Formats: sequence, structure tokens, C-alpha cells
Amino acid sequence: MGTAGGITSLISYPVLLAVGLSPLHANMTNAVALIGNWPGSTLAGRPELEGRARRLRQLMPFAAAGGVVGTALLLVTPGSIFDHAVPFFLAAASIALLCQPRLATWRRRYLAGASRYLFYAGLFGVCCYDGYFGAGSGVMLLALILVAIDEQLPRANAYKNFLLGVSDVISAIGFAIFGSIDWVAACSLGFGAFLGGVYGPRLARRLPANALRIVVALVGLGLAVKLFIEPT
Repeated sequence: MGTAGGITSLISYPVLLAVGLSPLHANMTNAVALIGNWPGSTLAGRPELEGRARRLRQLMPFAAAGGVVGTALLLVTPGSIFDHAVPFFLAAASIALLCQPRLATWRRRYLAGASRYLFYAGLFGVCCYDGYFGAGSGVMLLALILVAIDEQLPRANAYKNFLLGVSDVISAIGFAIFGSIDWVAACSLGFGAFLGGVYGPRLARRLPANALRIVVALVGLGLAVKLFIEPT
């Protein structure tokens, strides 16, 4: 589900909570498992990423740096610091996804020269959030890419899968060394993530782009409301 539209953690994180993991362990286990998305989604997304290796190399350091900072924050700070901010981040990203065509037009008109630098800062911020909490980061990054650099959803989705994969690998290494992981759950979820990584991008090419964008945004808003009512 995640590689087709950015909502992996919107499903997997609540499932890990439902089977008995504590919020902190569920978060770390989820981060480790989701590196399974990366190999398959990167290979499946090659048609969309063809000829864009240079841009990806430019963006990877920002994604990696965000993953490092977010992972370090989770390991050394009380979880309550970001708990109350998470629903607002997620709601903002979901609304941006719903309004993406209008925002993209506004960006072309008023921020054409500055959008690249704003995107770098936004990418770092989203990957920092991804390393800290993760649920909804795919929605956030997909919205950012669609508004700032590429309005074609399958190509934006391929960018999102690759860049979040960079951040996820950094987080997984940190959590595996310094955190507490339920390895049975991580391996089970990771295998499903790998299969989704292979087939998700192919599905995204066939789904109506506007319908997929709206569904992902509505799911994100639903989780934002849930997290506002019941913070992690």
C-alpha cells in the first residue's frame, strides 16, 4: 500500500499496536521492517527514475541527514515532545495533497526560483520526522514532491519511495543497534513490505492519479484526527 501512495505506516503502525507492541517498540520495529520497501520499489520505479540519477544523488544527503537527526531525537528525547505536533504535520500534508494542483500553480507563479531550496529544507524536515515517528511521512513527502518538483504522480511516487528508503535505512541501522526491536514482527512485516515494493509502483501507474491522491490524503486526515484524539 505504501509504495503505491505513501500510506504504509498509516496501516502498519496501528497494526503493530493492535498485536500488543508498545508505541515506542512499534515505532522502531516499523522503521526496521519498512526498509523492505526500498529494494523492490526502487527496481520497480526505474522507468520513472530513468535519467534522474544526478538529481537523486543531490537529494540523498538531505534525506540521510534528516533520517540521522530524527533517529537521534527518538533515541535521546522524551516521546511527548513531538506527540502533540504529529497530527498537525500530518493534517497539513494531507491538505496539501488534496490541494496539490492549486499549490503547484501557485508555486510556478510565485516561487519558481526558490522552490528548489525550499524543497531541500522540506525534504530534510520530512525525513527528520520519518526517523522520529514515520507514520504519515510518505503522505508528507509525496505532497512536497508533487507541489515543489514534479506534478506527475507516478514519477513523484518513485522519488518518494527512493528518498524515504534512504531515510529508513539510516533509521533502521540506528534502531537495530541502540533500540529495541521485535524481530519476529519486523521480519514478517518486512517481507510484506518487499512484496509491496515490487508491485506497488506498477499498481500506481494504473490507478487514476487524482483518485489515488485524494484517497491517500483522506487516509492521512483520518490518522491525523485519530492521533489528535489519542496521541501516541
